[in-house]
Amino acid sequence: MPFLRRFSVPLRPRTLLLLGVIVGLILCMWQTSRLAREQALQALRQDAENELRLSAASLVGHLSRHDYLPELLASREMVKRFLNAPDAQDPMPLNRMLDRFRATANVSDIYLLDQAGNTLVASNWHRPDTFIGQNYRFRPYYQEAMAGKNGSFFGLGTQSQDRGYYFSAPVWLDETAVDARPDGVMVLKVLLDTVETGWAEQDAELLVTDHDGVIFMASHPELRLTTLAPLTTAQRQAVTASRRYGNAALPYSGLHEHHRRDTRTRLVGFDSGPLAGQRYLSLTQPMANFDWHIHILKPLTPVRQAQWLAAVLAGGLYGLIALGLGIGWQRLRLRRERERFAERERQTLAQARDELERHVESRTRDLVATNRQLSAEIEERRRAEDSLRDTRDELVQAAKLAVLGQLAAGINHELNQPLAAIRAYTENARAFIARQRIETADANLVQVLELIDRMADISAQLRQFSRKSGDNLTAVAVTPCFEYALRLFQSRIQESQTTVRQHWPSLEAWVRADPVRLEQVLVNLIGNALQAMSETHAPCLTLAIVPEATCVHLDVIDNGPGIAEADLTRIFEPFYTTKSMGSGLGLGLSISRRIIEDLGGRLDADNHSDGGAHFRVTLPRIADPDDPARAEESAHA
Repeated sequence: MPFLRRFSVPLRPRTLLLLGVIVGLILCMWQTSRLAREQALQALRQDAENELRLSAASLVGHLSRHDYLPELLASREMVKRFLNAPDAQDPMPLNRMLDRFRATANVSDIYLLDQAGNTLVASNWHRPDTFIGQNYRFRPYYQEAMAGKNGSFFGLGTQSQDRGYYFSAPVWLDETAVDARPDGVMVLKVLLDTVETGWAEQDAELLVTDHDGVIFMASHPELRLTTLAPLTTAQRQAVTASRRYGNAALPYSGLHEHHRRDTRTRLVGFDSGPLAGQRYLSLTQPMANFDWHIHILKPLTPVRQAQWLAAVLAGGLYGLIALGLGIGWQRLRLRRERERFAERERQTLAQARDELERHVESRTRDLVATNRQLSAEIEERRRAEDSLRDTRDELVQAAKLAVLGQLAAGINHELNQPLAAIRAYTENARAFIARQRIETADANLVQVLELIDRMADISAQLRQFSRKSGDNLTAVAVTPCFEYALRLFQSRIQESQTTVRQHWPSLEAWVRADPVRLEQVLVNLIGNALQAMSETHAPCLTLAIVPEATCVHLDVIDNGPGIAEADLTRIFEPFYTTKSMGSGLGLGLSISRRIIEDLGGRLDADNHSDGGAHFRVTLPRIADPDDPARAEESAHA
């Protein structure tokens, strides 16, 4: 509890500070988002105002350029002459003339009505849905023209069901009379598909509604002949009675107002229909000459993007400012901490300096004594290493002498035979000298000298094997080393009737080694092989030299009982032997492996696939020193 009380005080200001930073970030992003929204809405409204003004002017221009044509056609003499006696004249010339005017003015249809509202001639006389014979007395443009005025009307065609705008003008045969009444009506129909096609290319939705709120023009096809608001029963009856839109259902478009900014600007959306799921800025402009309203709907996507961008930028700027203030406060706090720490350090150093001076003298005395002890230990270690090295060399020499002891019986036999022969030849020589047979005595003495040389060779081999090896490595031919080792065991091989198989390469293989130590290893391996085959019927010793690109393998293989699996991992351990008591110390293989490793090679043991033990010595190969070309090639390699 004291621990919690100690840390409860500083945690509260930090928590309040963190909460304040978070609340400030939220307020900053919210206010910036609101300001960006308002500015984006103003910019979007300005764009909508410009686009709406241009679209309305384009629509008025498209309609106004044809309003003169019905009056122009109504004044033509050919039209009046036909209208004066329609039953007595051929209507085809007038039909063709109206069709030519239709094509020239690029309008939908032109047709002529009589006083009763029946169509007499029309530009579409040749089409199945021709107006000829149809009565349009119910149309407001007919009624206005019969009242002596130019008329206009928008609605669906009763024959084509196409939306069109109609212009009409009265046809007078005699307008001078006081009670004169028009004798017919010239009508022109204009389609509005071209205007709507141009609207579809804008990044906005354009609508034109009549005084009942019916959308009769729209950039989106599915909004045409729908309503901005559900029609009341009275409105629907009035629209149906006017036959303006034929039998169209006039469903509700689903437009819903979310917020009204002013009398002309609203934020709206669609509850259903093709534009559902998105909000728009709606701007309305009246078209007084036509009793219409034109609306433009601009998506609020740029507004939302501007809001998010402004909020992110404000949050980033706020974060940078907060980070800068935090870093500044942290630097100030760290500087104060460093000043306090420096002051404490100065006081601590002053105390430590005094304490250090007191300890230096005592530590110096201890260090001097430790240095003396360490020097003595180093000297003792050096002497121990020298002694170990000498002991190891003596142990190697002892192993040689042990092998010599094993060879003593065979060598003794080798020496006894020449001695017996020398004695016989000497006695015979004395007898021949006594008989004055000098030449025969001399021949016996020559035999004695040859036997003495043979004994000297045996003695030399023993002296060579027993000498100590040097430390310098030289180029050594492998075959002579094998042959020397075999000579030492010649008598033993003959007595045991052992078959020796030699596999030497055609070219001599050379290694870098100490010849004495290499011969010692081979003597040890051959001696072990002969001893392993002591109880083997038809013993066979295989010696092989296998040269490779970078190394030379020396194989010693016997056909004895082999090496037990449990002994394979331990035969190179010092003092480990499988021989009977008194037959060896178990140092031969251990010393042999140590010698080969000192020569930079490897000694391995395994059982041969045909039975018996297989020992392999691997040494680095060198070029023949007597062949300059091979030596140079080896040096470059």
